[in-house]
Amino acid sequence: MNARIVSVVRGTGSALPAKIMRNRDFEGVVETSDEWIRQRTGIEQRHIAGEGETTVSLAEAAARRALEASGVSPADIDLIVLATATPDNTFPASAVQVQHRLGMSHGFAFDVQAVCSGFLYALTTADMYLRTGQARRALVIGAETFSRILDWEDRSTCVLFGDGAGALVLEGVTQDEEGGEKGIIASKLRSDGAHQGKLYVDGGPSTTGTVGHLRMQGREVFKHAVGMITDVIEACFGATGITAEDIDWFVPHQANRRIIDASAKKLGIAPEKVVITVDRHGNTSAASIPLALDTAARDGRIKPGSLVLLEAMGGGFTWGAVLVRW
Repeated sequence: MNARIVSVVRGTGSALPAKIMRNRDFEGVVETSDEWIRQRTGIEQRHIAGEGETTVSLAEAAARRALEASGVSPADIDLIVLATATPDNTFPASAVQVQHRLGMSHGFAFDVQAVCSGFLYALTTADMYLRTGQARRALVIGAETFSRILDWEDRSTCVLFGDGAGALVLEGVTQDEEGGEKGIIASKLRSDGAHQGKLYVDGGPSTTGTVGHLRMQGREVFKHAVGMITDVIEACFGATGITAEDIDWFVPHQANRRIIDASAKKLGIAPEKVVITVDRHGNTSAASIPLALDTAARDGRIKPGSLVLLEAMGGGFTWGAVLVRW
């Protein structure tokens, strides 16, 4: 009987643009204030990509840091899955461009697009390739430059988003090799296209021939978010027998502090177990979870043996949850 393969996290990395835009920088640009933004979102600042900084360049930087943290080289990677809604080009995939920048001419690379849930979709996809033996090690990346699709005259959206990238190295090993329970334990993904008009971009190659701008019905998104998030998390709990009390760290998508707090409260997860980076990064869409993971791994909160719960919801709607033992 073949030993069961599990996908284990070997290391994380992240990258942020040099430019920081604080709430007060919006005053005079749109009708808003630092106090208004903080109260409604918990955001204090975000990073904005400058000239020469793109989704691919940020993804490459995050990937290199994850490789370094993992003690592996690009030659050891078989697969790159990159989650983004803001690729450098319509095609080729940004993942292929990262592959080339890393000096790789082997393996395979592709993008996934599930907006803010993208990293969880990418992580689950890579996990399936590793568990079936089609790859041994994967780079899973979330990278975005949402500042390039914002309407900077729309105060309801332009203050919410930032740019950045996060990555991790995932390795497929047998349970016996690793010794003890580690790796991705469960994942649940969902989508419902009936909600597409609540969070979308009003452009695209096949419709307008333009990139378009992000549009959002904020109240509608908020109304659905907590219920959808708790639904997939409870499905993960039900599949594994794990409970909220067992969780060491809750790493949610960093969109809005009020959604994060409400979700944790509904699930019974203690506030001190919640990793928060939305105050510093804003909503970086598919990059938000890996950015938060790298922050918490490098400052020592997440360590070997930690049971970590990830969740996200994004345009589509898409949503999902992943349980991983570090």
